[in-house]
Amino acid sequence: MINHLIKFFLENRLVTLLLLVLLVAWGLITSPFNWQTGLPKDSVPVDAIPNIGENQQIVFTEWAGRSPQDIEDQISYPLTTALLGIPGVKTIRSSSIFGLSSIYIIFDDDREFYWSRSRILEKLNALPSGLLPEGAQPALGPDGTALGQIFWYTLEGRDEDNNPAGGWDPQELRSIQDYNIKYALASAKGVAEVASIGGFVKEYQVDLDPAAMEGFGVNLEEIAQAVKDSNLDVGAKTLEINKAEYLVRGLGYVKSLEDLENAVVKTTNNTPILLKQVANVMLGPASRRGALDKGGAEAVGGVVVARYGENPLAVIENVKSKISNIQSGLPSKELADGRISKLTIVPFYDRTQLINETIGTLEEALTLEVIITIIVVLVMLFNLKASILISSLLPVAVLASFIAMRYLNVDANIVALSGIAIAIGTMVDVGIILTENITRHVRTSSKPLLAVILEASQEVAPAILTAVLTTIVSFIPVF
Repeated sequence: MINHLIKFFLENRLVTLLLLVLLVAWGLITSPFNWQTGLPKDSVPVDAIPNIGENQQIVFTEWAGRSPQDIEDQISYPLTTALLGIPGVKTIRSSSIFGLSSIYIIFDDDREFYWSRSRILEKLNALPSGLLPEGAQPALGPDGTALGQIFWYTLEGRDEDNNPAGGWDPQELRSIQDYNIKYALASAKGVAEVASIGGFVKEYQVDLDPAAMEGFGVNLEEIAQAVKDSNLDVGAKTLEINKAEYLVRGLGYVKSLEDLENAVVKTTNNTPILLKQVANVMLGPASRRGALDKGGAEAVGGVVVARYGENPLAVIENVKSKISNIQSGLPSKELADGRISKLTIVPFYDRTQLINETIGTLEEALTLEVIITIIVVLVMLFNLKASILISSLLPVAVLASFIAMRYLNVDANIVALSGIAIAIGTMVDVGIILTENITRHVRTSSKPLLAVILEASQEVAPAILTAVLTTIVSFIPVF
């Protein structure tokens, strides 16, 4: 078969040239480098470091106020035993802390990422009733990986000269992050999750007065039920007036502290007992387990997690585009000294620089290798045509590698591109062997040139094919 292919391409030079042009154009389209070729781009996913983590999915379950032992006994253990029946599961690990259960499900490497997520969701939806305590609802984590955190940012007040101005408290910043910025960035293409970090989450807090509760004869369960019922919209069917039907609704969502304070806890002798009579209702920060520190000062920000299989570099560009769109709409306030403090999204960690430096270094290394190869081959063979022919094989082979990487879902990271750089030595050896054999046959044979080239190529083709296949097979475990 190899001999027939060699003969076909030698006898059909136009087809060979067209296929070569098509291969080069396709390789330029899929290349990770920022080459301005005028062709559409469908680049290989670009990242600085390879993702060698396991096929892992995480199931979180919150059960507020419970001890780690309660979490372990009533959530982690029942869920772990139920999830063991999922096909392809290699191992399951669990972690129980105060109020939270985390279950890490490790699948076999040959299982597709989103297939494993769908199997977990099917199992969670089929859990028998009563397996978990009331109020404990398991949730599947975002479809990202351990290397998915590609962009961190903080929210800071800046003046007209873009200098830090402050003037914003952590609770204000966290509220803006949770209800404005987070949703805007989560809509960027390729983003799996935007996690908020730092600051204080604002919440309604009810501080009970035990003496007042005893005096009014109110217990804790009645107060909890009153708070729950006071934040509901309810329907009361319809009311017909003048042959027209009106929908009756009770609007009860809490919009202010007064709404909660005036909630009726209990009625005694036709006298309502209001929440404000047995408790102090106020706004305050929710309990937190961590903080974000930047330069020794507390900060508020977010973490952007890229979706599995997406191009990290493209996702970062999409996030930056979203930031530029929403930046002008962020609030500002006047400080005591008369300056205007404009809320600004400031990058804290951006993997773009690391990716660009990695790609740039390897691009330079590949270019230098090609130039050095031309010089070395020219010195060894003393034949300029042969030197150009062998060296032209290198960029074509590199572009063909980009095509294979694009459709085999191999990221263009430092390991993969370094492998291409190392493989250039093998490609040069193959070119030298083939060219040297053709040159020797041309000098010693009186046959037509095409027949001589065909004979010389077929003579070394099996050895070259064996070397290439051996190289490919040795790299398969790496990918």
